[in-house]
Amino acid sequence: MPPPAQSQETISFGPFELTVNERRLTRNGVRMELGARAYEILVTLLSRPNEIIDKTELIAKVWPGIAVEEGSLRFHVAALRKVLGDGKDGARYVSTTPGRGYSFVAAISRTPRPVRNQPHPLSDGSPAFVHYNLPNRLSAMIDREDDLERLSKQLYAERFVTIVGSGGIGKTTVAVATAHQLRAVFNGAVLFVDLSMLSDPSLVATGVASTLGLSVQSQDVMSSLIAHLRDKYLLLVLDTCEHLIAAVAVLAAAIFNNAPQVHILATSRETLQVEGEHVYRLDPLAFPVDDREHLSADTVRTFPATQLFVERATASGANLVFDDSDAAIIARICRKLDGVALAIELAARRVDVYGLNETEALLDQRLSQMWAGPRTAPPRQQTLQATLDWSYGLLSETERMVLRRLAIFVGNFTLDAALAVVAGDGLDQADVFAAIDSLVAKSMVATRSLGTVMRYRLLDTTRTYALDRAADDREAAALAVRHARYCRQWLKRAGSEWSSLLSGTERAPYFAAVSNARAALEWCFGPNGDLRTGIELAAAAVPVLLAMSLLPECHHWSERALAAGQAASRSEQMHLRAGLGISSMHLYGENEHARAALNSSLEIAQEERDAPNEAGLLGMLHMFHFRGGDFDVALSFARRCRTVADDVDDPAALALAHSILGRSLLMMGDLSGARVELEELFKTWSPLQQSSTIYLVHDRHYRAGIALARTLWLQGYPAQAVQRVHEFVDGARQMDHPASVTVLLAWSASIFLWTGDLRNAERHIDASITMAESNSLGPLAAVGRARRAQLAIRQGDAVEGVASLSASLAAIHAVRYELITTEFNISLAQGLAATGRLDGAIAHLDETIRNVGRNGDTCYMPELLRVKAGLLQSMAQPRIEEAQACLEQSLALSRSQGARGWELRAAHDLAVVLAGKGQRPAADQMLRPVFDRFNEGFDTGDLLAAKRLLASLS
Repeated sequence: MPPPAQSQETISFGPFELTVNERRLTRNGVRMELGARAYEILVTLLSRPNEIIDKTELIAKVWPGIAVEEGSLRFHVAALRKVLGDGKDGARYVSTTPGRGYSFVAAISRTPRPVRNQPHPLSDGSPAFVHYNLPNRLSAMIDREDDLERLSKQLYAERFVTIVGSGGIGKTTVAVATAHQLRAVFNGAVLFVDLSMLSDPSLVATGVASTLGLSVQSQDVMSSLIAHLRDKYLLLVLDTCEHLIAAVAVLAAAIFNNAPQVHILATSRETLQVEGEHVYRLDPLAFPVDDREHLSADTVRTFPATQLFVERATASGANLVFDDSDAAIIARICRKLDGVALAIELAARRVDVYGLNETEALLDQRLSQMWAGPRTAPPRQQTLQATLDWSYGLLSETERMVLRRLAIFVGNFTLDAALAVVAGDGLDQADVFAAIDSLVAKSMVATRSLGTVMRYRLLDTTRTYALDRAADDREAAALAVRHARYCRQWLKRAGSEWSSLLSGTERAPYFAAVSNARAALEWCFGPNGDLRTGIELAAAAVPVLLAMSLLPECHHWSERALAAGQAASRSEQMHLRAGLGISSMHLYGENEHARAALNSSLEIAQEERDAPNEAGLLGMLHMFHFRGGDFDVALSFARRCRTVADDVDDPAALALAHSILGRSLLMMGDLSGARVELEELFKTWSPLQQSSTIYLVHDRHYRAGIALARTLWLQGYPAQAVQRVHEFVDGARQMDHPASVTVLLAWSASIFLWTGDLRNAERHIDASITMAESNSLGPLAAVGRARRAQLAIRQGDAVEGVASLSASLAAIHAVRYELITTEFNISLAQGLAATGRLDGAIAHLDETIRNVGRNGDTCYMPELLRVKAGLLQSMAQPRIEEAQACLEQSLALSRSQGARGWELRAAHDLAVVLAGKGQRPAADQMLRPVFDRFNEGFDTGDLLAAKRLLASLS
């Protein structure tokens, strides 16, 4: 096993630090991109500093088991030197000894470093990633040890390996064993993606994201997934790629090229044929090629294929003598099965029932029928198909019927699901239960324990085979309807359970189970489907797809069901229109199409007197207008939600009403009203709160938490505001809710900017951008970049800050995320003034003041007037009297709002104006009473500035 990845230390040299266990190289704290082979060269050289390491030895360590030219080594050493800046400004790191090799010549220091399981996301832009979901490996594999060793070395060196071989040869088994073997190397970060449950190529990236438990709120899932994986060090296993070969090839190539620490192990019947891929061809198990009568048992025992046969037959209860006679029969069986592992296992497990001779005879009969098939089919595919034919023929009629019906499931299914869908049309649940038990014993159905629930699945080859032998159209249609109706019931249950699922691990089985709902929807809306059932299923899917942030799918099925041309019930229409409106809002911004759909859904909820859904939909419409910057309209929806919630016996409804009303009142400048609502929310609310409708629990109210912190700062309690920020950010992190954490980080940065704590502001801003980009939260990523630009302006880099803030605002306007643009416009005006564009700054500020008057976010008006006063005083011919009038207006408005945070700033600036006029006592009388009303936060920027000014006036 390659040792560097397991080292737990930090090596420092010059401005660089190499954290070996995390494969992380930084220069002055900034991460450097380094290719996998250049990284291995660096680690090898650092293992023996100031010692010449021979070129041959370097090649053997960096490319174990692979023959490469010396030119490859030179190329990657050059790449390493480029990253290190070797030779620039006198820096020397890697020295070449012509004809011999290379050595690392800079001074180094080593610091032991413990493995970190989950670093604090604020302290590290690229946290360790641990996601281990491998199926159990076999206790013992036959003759694959050499394959495992070669694969491990090749995968570690090359990063991208595809195991290629015929169906049933053991590709998945070897891939899983290899991943288990490399688990320690990747510090537990191993992700297994079973692509056999997908049939739509467009869902490949979604399938990988779903296995991660990653919520993707974007149509460009691939880009979002790559953003998430970009800085992760992990092993990604893509199993069963052949039926989605083109889509998997594109995704694998993109991950390989853009996520330099992700290693990819794929299994497929054909190569992906993309740059970076290295192919590992898995051969059949070796078997005796001679059919000589004198082939001894001892000789037969030496072949892996016969070893596997004997091991599986014995494990199934067969009593093998394994003398020369048995050995000859076993050799013939393994030869007829061409060494294909799956075929051998299927045959071996029948020996206990039929004996060796009869097993061979049955095998011959089934194979002879198959040999009459197409000559163009590859021999090994013929052999596996024949084995499946034979194995299927050994089943009872009930077992065959159950196997055919089980093939309707995509991926894993539970026993409850099988009993509900398969039973009927001549089969009762007892028949199904007994048949599944028998099919598991006969290896026709695989099992896997997932949490506390045992899950079942058909191997992909078995499922394909069973689908080809489907019953008549009438029975198939009845089965498909039962499957769709079961999926509908599961969706209803999943919608109520989702809010209690707090981690990606808990959510992953639900994401996987959605595959069956997708398949059912495809059938319902297909040429021979059942539109009535499809509409019911799509309506049930809406809340779950929304909760899982599968927004493109929610939009697609809602739109398709509404356009189906069949009447939907009022309840179904309500959910479908809600799904269309909410998904459209998130995907395409606050557009008229989304607004109309949400209004229509609300009207139905009101007409049906469905108060819980009415309250939830009022909350959705509040979000629509609040995000779009229509704060007056948003307030009206919040008040209506509060009225409905008061009459509903649902704590989640009241929590939602408190949350959205408090946030609206804050934006309107009613700070005391906002604080009452927000504090009332947190008296009774819990993150685990559930409800009969997902629309009430879609928001975990962390936004309300930051709104409360902002309210406290505005009211003059900066220390309490900072304390609340830390409490809510820590709480969201513990809940493993990336979207909520991202919102909190982006919004909480304003508290640190207001208090003058630029270091904490920078940490929160950087963390918010990292999380937003990793979790495909586009608008929030733009908000994070705007925050960073705000910080740059505060730190004196106005030129860069203005350019970045202007670009970020354009992105924010494009999706109509106008919730926070007033705050950014204030910073932009200040940046424009700092770069000498004073007229532009004043014009921009005046336009912002007019927008606030139209939209209703008047909480910012005192600060807008104060900043305008400062700009007026900065003019070539200062307009002092006009500036003083703005400050007096700011002061009066902040007092009417109860915004002591703004009041202190306005009083400070007005005191400066008065002192400049020689009115020092008036200046002191202006500022001191405001300052004296504060009883906390005396180490924050505004209070320190006020204290200094008061001292100068004494």
